[in-house]
Amino acid sequence: MDFDTLALSRFQFATTSIFHYFFVPFTVGFALFIALLQTLAFVRRSDDLERLTRFFGHLFFINFVVGVVTGIVQEFQFGMNWQSFSNFVGNIFGVPLALEVLMAFFLESTFLGLWWFGKDRLPAWVNLSFIWLVAIGTAVSAFWIVIANAWMQHPVGYVLHDGQAVLTSFWAVMTNPKGLEWSAHILTGAVTVAAFFVIAVSGYHIRRNHEVNLFKTSLRLGLVLAALGSGGVVVSGHIQGQSAVRDQPMKYAAFSALWDTPKEGNMSESLIALPSTAQGRNLFSLEVPYLGSFLAFNNLYQKAQGLNELQAMMVKQYGPGNYIPPVWPVYWAFRIMVGIGGVMLLTALWGLWLWRRGRLETAYGYLTFLLIMPLAPHLANFSGFITTEIGRQPWVVQGLLLTRNAVSPLPLLYVVLSLIAFWVVYLLLIGLDVFLLTRTARAGMHPPEVQAASAPAPDYTLGSAPVRLEGNGHE
Repeated sequence: MDFDTLALSRFQFATTSIFHYFFVPFTVGFALFIALLQTLAFVRRSDDLERLTRFFGHLFFINFVVGVVTGIVQEFQFGMNWQSFSNFVGNIFGVPLALEVLMAFFLESTFLGLWWFGKDRLPAWVNLSFIWLVAIGTAVSAFWIVIANAWMQHPVGYVLHDGQAVLTSFWAVMTNPKGLEWSAHILTGAVTVAAFFVIAVSGYHIRRNHEVNLFKTSLRLGLVLAALGSGGVVVSGHIQGQSAVRDQPMKYAAFSALWDTPKEGNMSESLIALPSTAQGRNLFSLEVPYLGSFLAFNNLYQKAQGLNELQAMMVKQYGPGNYIPPVWPVYWAFRIMVGIGGVMLLTALWGLWLWRRGRLETAYGYLTFLLIMPLAPHLANFSGFITTEIGRQPWVVQGLLLTRNAVSPLPLLYVVLSLIAFWVVYLLLIGLDVFLLTRTARAGMHPPEVQAASAPAPDYTLGSAPVRLEGNGHE
């Protein structure tokens, strides 16, 4: 990319999105884990499990508060750097973004406060219902954002009027197949992010012999969620890739480094390739026969179109220009994402096998390995973001609006200054979040008697006069 307003605006939006996405899946998946853990505490009538719930709830609260700030800044960029884009899609985007705020953000933030501060003031079942409402709110919030983004990749339910996309069917936008597929992928990925954080924290405290019986529970619940989340990511990701063959064939060809449509036989899939955009071919490619056909079509004979053929078709349809996305980052980001996804699934299954054999809490090598695993789902998420968003270039709205036509006509200096400011603020926020999470997670839980001693004594007075509570003999 050139060093101009367009390139820096793209870089700014991409990096601030990734910064924000550091918090989003963690919040969505962590809310579900805490709701499940508190449900377990409620069913078992266990004060110890309630303490464990509050310990992880403290970590959730830290991440939620810091993450809110990054989300507010994120949406401002539509009006700052992408004015032409906002004018084009405003009639479409306004609905899901407004619903995200009204239906989801207010819901989760309100009930999170009620859950946290109402613990000792509300019946247990009411408090439990609040954390489930928080979990539902975070999932709904993610759904509306994904629906908005999916429309950019696969526009539906609209007509073009005076240079703008005008909504004609909200139901079509809400049930966009691309959005539903992505929602499944995002939500299972969010569960995976939270699960690997939980099992890392739990494994750390088991290794140091701190509240072992309690952290055994969170470790096992985390492993179940890690296996379900990782498996769901693999399945939903496979479905996503196959849909790209149909509605974004150029993106699919890019993350497969498929330059030419196979003329005969099946379609191979490259394991390692060195794609050259300048030459329109792979300088090196290690391929597996039939694998490409199986991944794309679930059979051994169909073939997808290659980049060079798709480029010629798009020139005829849209006019002169280069419609091939940057193949190198898309190709390798896709493989990093898939590779890390496989590692996460194997790690979760390994832990479940150790649990079945009765060796989970004494497998110190495995528990040590878990300490690095919280980074894995974040790296997979970032790689997937690169694959998805760079893979659709040069379109910001597939087939309707080119990225170069969507940017605001800002002086380069303004973009440079805002980019520096955003990076400074976001790095500080992520640094603060990691510091607080690490410090709080390593501290562990206080014994029950310490928590009771530190809790404020109940105040049964009205003004200065003592109130006698009938039947218990206390003032």
